[in-house]
Amino acid sequence: MGTPQLACDSLQALADAPAVEVVGVVTQPDRPKGRELKLTPSPVKQLALERQLPVLQPEKARDPQFLDALRELRPDLICVAAFGQILPPSVLELPRFGCLNVHTSLLPKYRGAAPIQWAILNGDTETGVTIMKMDPGLDTGPILAQESTPILEQDNSQSLHDRLAALGAQLLIRTIPPYLEGQLAPSPQPAAGASYARKIVRPDGLMDWRRSARELWNQIRGLVPWPGAFTYLPAPMGGLLKIWAADMVQSAGPPGAILRSDGSGLVVGCGQGALRLLLLQREGGRRLTPQQFLAGCPLRAGQRLGDRTPEQPPT
Repeated sequence: MGTPQLACDSLQALADAPAVEVVGVVTQPDRPKGRELKLTPSPVKQLALERQLPVLQPEKARDPQFLDALRELRPDLICVAAFGQILPPSVLELPRFGCLNVHTSLLPKYRGAAPIQWAILNGDTETGVTIMKMDPGLDTGPILAQESTPILEQDNSQSLHDRLAALGAQLLIRTIPPYLEGQLAPSPQPAAGASYARKIVRPDGLMDWRRSARELWNQIRGLVPWPGAFTYLPAPMGGLLKIWAADMVQSAGPPGAILRSDGSGLVVGCGQGALRLLLLQREGGRRLTPQQFLAGCPLRAGQRLGDRTPEQPPT
């Protein structure tokens, strides 16, 4: 059971495992996508169809018709990775070995929807994956296995997502045999250190230049690819400006003020320290280096980012 790209690694690993028979795949219904709002299958559904696996797409996991169809598959074990719904007891209790979840944090830290993003946003230097036996709570089930990985300075949420997806799939395949043979007993999650990683929303991308350079650097890295960290260009040009990559530099100046704008780059003051902007994008435009950007949008030292012009609606 899974929906986004994150879950594809686990499905691929299960489908390739000689000792595993995938009797069916459960994913979210096709959703409207793109400018034309064309119904688009999830990445997991696309992979399942390529592998010629049966696909179920319940609107709700407690729908009686879905439960009947799931019972007909008679799964011994259900593996879940980012399915997108809380599973009811009727699903959790259906397979004789229960349901295992691939979660992209070292539980009990970062239960919830966005553990990868919040690990970077909060400046963590380490994260990992957890294989747990699911219970009715939100990522509260007992732990079967965990594996950690460092969060590198060059990581953003996309690169960390890809690494954790692969790590989780590998750990799942290693965990299933000893679990089914009774050699691996689930351990209750410790009460200490539990935290919740809420869903990311678009306003999380708005940069407050009064924050430190490190906090803003983490914000930029943590919100790739969505919603992206953004600010506003100074009047009279105005408009939203997304910042996709930056470096911290030893410089100082008023928060949001452009400290340098020349061939060596674009440096902006923060509440503490400064950022050198490395990849920028005006609304509706393409991503540009500072030199490319300044050629079409000549910003000057002393101008200030972050102030909306009166005609700009709030995000």
